[in-house]
Amino acid sequence: MGSICFYEPSEELQERYDLAAERIREIPGEHCLPERFWLYFTEVSGFVGQVQEIYERQRSGQLEQRTEEEGKRDNEALYGRLAPGTYEKGMLNPAHAVETLGEEVGGMLSFLYSDMLSMIPAAFEGRQDLLTIWSELFLQVYGCFTEELEGADSRWEFTPEQLHNISRNVRDAVYWFYHDYCEIFAAEPVMTMVDPGYDFFTSIVMDSDLSDNRYLYRYGSFIGENELRMADFLRGLPEEKIAAMARTFTEGYRIGFAVTRKDITKKKTVKIEFPIGFERVVREAVKQFADMGLSVVISRESVTSFAGRGNGKRGCYSTSPNRQFDYDHKDDRAYYFDKSFVERRLEVLRDTFEKHREQAAVYGGPAVIEVFGETPFEPENKPEKKNYSQKQNELNVYHASRSGEITNTYVPGDSYSFTIIAFPLPSIGPDFEEIFARTVEVNTLDYTLYQRMQQKIIDVLDQGTHVHVTGRGDNHTDITVALHPLRDPAKETNFENCVADVNIPVGEVFTSPLLEGTSGVLHVTKVYLGELCYRDLELVFEDGMVTSCTCGNFATEEENRNYVTDNVLYHHKTLPMGEFAIGTNTTAYRMARDFGIADKLPILIAEKTGPHFAVGDTCYSHSEDVPMYNPDGKEVIARENRFSLMRKEDPSKAYFNCHTDITIPYNELKDITVVCEDGRQIPVIRDGKFVVPGTEELNLPLE
Repeated sequence: MGSICFYEPSEELQERYDLAAERIREIPGEHCLPERFWLYFTEVSGFVGQVQEIYERQRSGQLEQRTEEEGKRDNEALYGRLAPGTYEKGMLNPAHAVETLGEEVGGMLSFLYSDMLSMIPAAFEGRQDLLTIWSELFLQVYGCFTEELEGADSRWEFTPEQLHNISRNVRDAVYWFYHDYCEIFAAEPVMTMVDPGYDFFTSIVMDSDLSDNRYLYRYGSFIGENELRMADFLRGLPEEKIAAMARTFTEGYRIGFAVTRKDITKKKTVKIEFPIGFERVVREAVKQFADMGLSVVISRESVTSFAGRGNGKRGCYSTSPNRQFDYDHKDDRAYYFDKSFVERRLEVLRDTFEKHREQAAVYGGPAVIEVFGETPFEPENKPEKKNYSQKQNELNVYHASRSGEITNTYVPGDSYSFTIIAFPLPSIGPDFEEIFARTVEVNTLDYTLYQRMQQKIIDVLDQGTHVHVTGRGDNHTDITVALHPLRDPAKETNFENCVADVNIPVGEVFTSPLLEGTSGVLHVTKVYLGELCYRDLELVFEDGMVTSCTCGNFATEEENRNYVTDNVLYHHKTLPMGEFAIGTNTTAYRMARDFGIADKLPILIAEKTGPHFAVGDTCYSHSEDVPMYNPDGKEVIARENRFSLMRKEDPSKAYFNCHTDITIPYNELKDITVVCEDGRQIPVIRDGKFVVPGTEELNLPLE
């Protein structure tokens, strides 16, 4: 199987690896540090020893010969440290690390350990280069402690001055590690995105014996009940059903190119992102994409702070062994994030794209399988958790903007497409198989029927200058959305008639609002965004911009505001309303109500179950100049706002590189009313029901 290697196998690399491995094995027996620090280095060196043993078995070919039970034992030994109950008492938990090791170094050592977990998948991929540099960093950090002791015994304790020196030296070691090895960490995501030659994951999908679960343990990822039960469930489905599921997915991708009038024949690669356990479906999708002339690329989910671990699942991923761990460490990059580092990372990103310019030009975009059904998660906001400073938040915005510009230069948004589909996980509950069947039904609804009904809604919306949305019951939404003026209503429209192409399932009409005149309060009593729960989420808009935000998750207003700012506004001081949409998939809403899973639906489906508002970029980000037409032949003219208009003069001010949908469910929705220039008010929804003639069928699932 192909694997990236930035350091070609050589005697020098082997010597570095052997020296580091031998030195780390000696650490537990030295016992030369104060007890609390010796415990930390003993725990981490023991972990490194486990990884080294896995790597040696990988090199000898033994890993592929393991029984399922042996694979499970290895997985539990490597990832058991993250299990709830164990995690809270270990050094990976920043709260425990700070309590044990002190505020000066505890959080930083916990962060280092968490990033070193990336050695697990590195060992399975045979990445001697990564194992070597991580081992060398660990030894360098160990040296920061031993150098301050000068031979003192384990009963000795560091002075505050010595701890300060250690903290500074450890921070410097980590900073220069990521700075010096930026060529690896920044380049790898680009290379695995555009080059099908790196086929570690593709080989597992296409070449493994899928008749039992042994193959799951070849990834080097956490394998839990969801992965095992999903593989078992899909294994029991007939081949024609698997092919149909894959066809819905791959056809959505193809249609995405067709409806935007982009030429898919100019593309050669597609990136599949999927949850481990879906190999039967992915294998069939690979074959179907091949029939379109597309080779598949697959890359691993983020496993280090550098790559954004804990900030959502992308690539080839598994469910998390502990989402509190993900949340505790999602901002660990703050330990080394400064302007110099950002510029270095951007430089490597640009250079990597330039070296792979031809491959980037024929990259078609991602085809994504999402999953839903994990137990809803509300994080504990630990004071020991690392957070970005205000200056670093501004750098994050700058970095996202510049990264987006560079990526769009080599992979232009007006030339590629994508598709996303979602399925439930076994953890959704005892009705899993029935929910799975209903989800397949939702994903394959008659798009022509929805297309006709949605067109009737659009015909009403296009008569207005504004749309007024209000909530009912405990929902106090009261917001007015301004629409772009239509110069020629016979040929132009504000709303896209969205059916099952890039966003599966069917069921929404959407627009990019005119920011001036878009004002009011958006409120949802409870919503899950990116796996995080928000209670009484409220955003206030004035002229299309967020002027205040809050929620009811925590005891203090500051905590609530920061929670929304960090995870919804993505560290921006404000964001525009990038999208207003009316979801029409009442069948999906009914499914959620019947099974009590509304709080577990992914945004992909949830956004179709009521009106939704997105903060951030518009739906046409980087593709504003590509004409978009509805099935009735009218051009969708509402493709941008005053920010994206700046893209040709100052691209850094045009995009925010985020887009988060917030949905008001039908049961919290009162009215959606179109306000016309002549004073007429035309209802689209009254008391949560559709009232546009010809859309009555949408109300049936709501009865």
